[in-house]
Amino acid sequence: MASNVKPVDFFLANPVFRFEDFVAVHAGSGDRSRQTSATVLKQHVRAGNLLHVRRGLYAVVPRGISPDSFQVSGYLLASRLSPDAVIAYHTALQFHGKAHSISRRFTYLTVHRNKRFQFRGAEYVPVLVPAVLRDLKDWGGGIADEFHAGLAIRVTTLERTLVDVLDNLRYGGGWEETFRSLESAGFFDLDAVIEYALKMRKAVTVARVGFFLEMYREQLMVEDQHLDALSKHAPSCPMYLDRRKREPGKLQARWNLIVPEYVLNRSWEEVL
Repeated sequence: MASNVKPVDFFLANPVFRFEDFVAVHAGSGDRSRQTSATVLKQHVRAGNLLHVRRGLYAVVPRGISPDSFQVSGYLLASRLSPDAVIAYHTALQFHGKAHSISRRFTYLTVHRNKRFQFRGAEYVPVLVPAVLRDLKDWGGGIADEFHAGLAIRVTTLERTLVDVLDNLRYGGGWEETFRSLESAGFFDLDAVIEYALKMRKAVTVARVGFFLEMYREQLMVEDQHLDALSKHAPSCPMYLDRRKREPGKLQARWNLIVPEYVLNRSWEEVL
């Protein structure tokens, strides 16, 4: 971009931005140095126009609001914590309006080994893209461009999110939160769910997805062909639904999963 772009114009178009993105515009063809760009940002921080969130990350403070009280959108921050960040897991469910509970933990996918950090009561959690997906286009697909609070961000679709939260329960909020959130979606492109699940190349993940779809087959209009496509890739020997907890339960032969009674019965519904 041309070097004559004014900082205020850049701020209007980028309510949250990375230092490198500002340099690419402000330095332009090389007429200005990185140090000059850094100095400009420091001046705007001192003037209260910008909030320095962390090293290399800034948020634009709306006129008339104090930087000390300004609450930045967690989705925007998470989307700019890495140049390749994609809003994912429970945070994606929340973004799509399907999360059962609201969380102040914002999770994003990246291929960079970022560290967690906290900012004004929210926690930002990077999750490495599974190795098997990193060389695939859009990391296996199911990534959408969305517009939120004046900024374009990348978010996993509901179909990909379904598979992701069942693959990694830590970032879905546990079985109750995951099931309650997913069942509220009402509709999924099941072919897209199956296609992505198989790309994960994890038998236990495929089985979890199949088990979930079977539990909600009427509500989600799941057909035998969908379940058959998944069951062919189920584990060859029995596995616990949650391998970390190894809770006792009943074997679901089609999926070779040992499922706790409270999950089978959806016992949490009794306390509503």
